[in-house]
Amino acid sequence: MNGIGKEYDKDDILLFEGEYLNGERNGMGKEYLNKELIFEGEYLNNKRWNGVGKEYGYNGQLKYEGGYLNGERNGKGKKYHDNGIILFEGNFSNGKLNGIGYFS
Repeated sequence: MNGIGKEYDKDDILLFEGEYLNGERNGMGKEYLNKELIFEGEYLNNKRWNGVGKEYGYNGQLKYEGGYLNGERNGKGKKYHDNGIILFEGNFSNGKLNGIGYFS
């Protein structure tokens, strides 16, 4: 697969829609689980990659928005409470809070 496409499971439920290169997720895309959007952002070789992305939880609630590097939260980002209020705003490294940031 090359170009823009959609990926479905055996029950015809959407798993991913976005850009492909050589059969792998490469470029911008949206990932789904149980018919719910769980991530939108950039992919490289099937991994959430470098750049900015957004993670979603139950009922489309935004959980995180910010930078990614090698498939992990990295750089500046915001982590949200279930009620949509920012829990933490600051720096992430290898998926974890790191350095200067602010809790609310």
